[in-house]
Amino acid sequence: MSYKFNISLSVLNHLGRNLYRSFITVIGEAISNSWDADANNVWIKVDRNARTMYVVDDGDGMSESDFQNKFLKIGYSKRNGETTKTNKGRPFIGRKGIGKLALLSCAKKIHIASKASGFNTVSGQIDNSGLDEAIKDDRSVNEYILEDCDPSVPSILSNLKKGTVIFFEDINDGVINSIDYLKKIIALNYRFSLIDSSFSIHLNGQKVDIDALDELANATQFVWQINNFQDRYLANMINPNKNPNVKNYEVIKHDLKIYGFIASTNKPSDMKIRGTDEKLSIDLFVNGRLREKDLLKHIPTTRVVESYLYGQIHYNDLDYSTDAFTSSREGIVKDDPVYQDFLRCLKSIISVILSDWDRLRRKQGLDGDADNPSISAKARKAESLFNETAKEMLPDNSDKTVETWVKKIREEATFNIPSYSECFLSENLLREYIRHNSIPLTPSSKSTAQDFKRKEEGSKNTANISYGIRQSNEDIQYLDMALLAYHLEERESDENKPSIKRDAKIYKPLRDAVAHTSLITEPAKAQLNIIFENTRARLKRLLQTNDKNH
Repeated sequence: MSYKFNISLSVLNHLGRNLYRSFITVIGEAISNSWDADANNVWIKVDRNARTMYVVDDGDGMSESDFQNKFLKIGYSKRNGETTKTNKGRPFIGRKGIGKLALLSCAKKIHIASKASGFNTVSGQIDNSGLDEAIKDDRSVNEYILEDCDPSVPSILSNLKKGTVIFFEDINDGVINSIDYLKKIIALNYRFSLIDSSFSIHLNGQKVDIDALDELANATQFVWQINNFQDRYLANMINPNKNPNVKNYEVIKHDLKIYGFIASTNKPSDMKIRGTDEKLSIDLFVNGRLREKDLLKHIPTTRVVESYLYGQIHYNDLDYSTDAFTSSREGIVKDDPVYQDFLRCLKSIISVILSDWDRLRRKQGLDGDADNPSISAKARKAESLFNETAKEMLPDNSDKTVETWVKKIREEATFNIPSYSECFLSENLLREYIRHNSIPLTPSSKSTAQDFKRKEEGSKNTANISYGIRQSNEDIQYLDMALLAYHLEERESDENKPSIKRDAKIYKPLRDAVAHTSLITEPAKAQLNIIFENTRARLKRLLQTNDKNH
């Protein structure tokens, strides 16, 4: 007696009906079939009210033998032998021969009709309720017979010499989004036109083009092109006449044969596709087809820039790996060596972008990445304070000249604002220390304070100011670092010994320049940094001594 495999229909649930999670994946399977059939056009018609969808193409179509032995044969692969391309030379998308089962996952009934050149139209209907009954009865694949197709479906092919139509009847609840959403998501996810410009996708009578992504392009701020990638969407984004919003455009080169772009939006909210819960991400494409979404999940950085980045990475070499794609076609086998090489490459690219993004954002007067150690936390906060102040002071549409002035001052603000804070803190800490320890002022210091008071009073009278300016008029409030240091270290006789008193002599002209909001020279900055370090160390010692004594 001879034996043979007998596969239960229940396997279809595991391979197809329960495997595909998103409606756009189902549309993608239909579009991929049309691509592999050498179609020039795919027409998709969605009726949300009637809960129906048509997918029609002008591809090679199927004869009766093709329909039975290829389309309805689960596991049939077009890549038998050495064949990896269609008659037109397109790389085959289908590999495992189970993607067609995705068509069963979103509607109650699926009608299929096809016509090959020189052959009669073939057709059939798969009723999911009938299929459920067959699965319940544990019937084998050979025992399930397709039902007759709705007669209106084959008639759609009457104006085509060849082609295929798939009609989805009674689409499941919640799977159809708005037409605007579908146009955007198709434009984003199915980029076959990058390989063959004659391949077009139409949705409800309108050709799906990158124009559907204009809103996204206008919300894009920075763009990084990878290995000279060429694309109409990219060209539109970096075209100053069409989209003046892109502030910077960088080119990244890499030895691995990957192409594409990564872009950042103005705000994280720009990453959300309007009217949906879906967000943009950096996605992987192979031979024009989306193969994996959100590549950053494999190389998480926990950096704020992640919430601004989206893009498309094209790596066709993955198609020739042993079998890098999961059965659901929605992901990659993670330990595939070609894929691992790709992820290493992507990680190096992302590291460049992380650094670039922070620099470019700060250059535009916006908050960058606080986790980037390229500048100190003090300088970053000073820059942020400057930017917020500038927003309040400047007109909304400053001209280029004013922007140049602001940029120049911003660069200095990262030094001057922290320097002022250090002056303010160190001098007031010294005052508190002197006050707390009841250190008496010398007659000379008191005289100096009185002189400052008289000058201030004269200035107030000239300005006709009757209210007090300083919270306290005590003499110590009128003494600068040099005089304050004298009272702390009046017993210091060695002028060469490091002390606040000695540093204060050099400190005064530098401090005055900062207090007068002047932009200071690099040597002055260097000297001021040294003094601040010395003063900080001496203050710490004084304060620690004070704690021990009290």
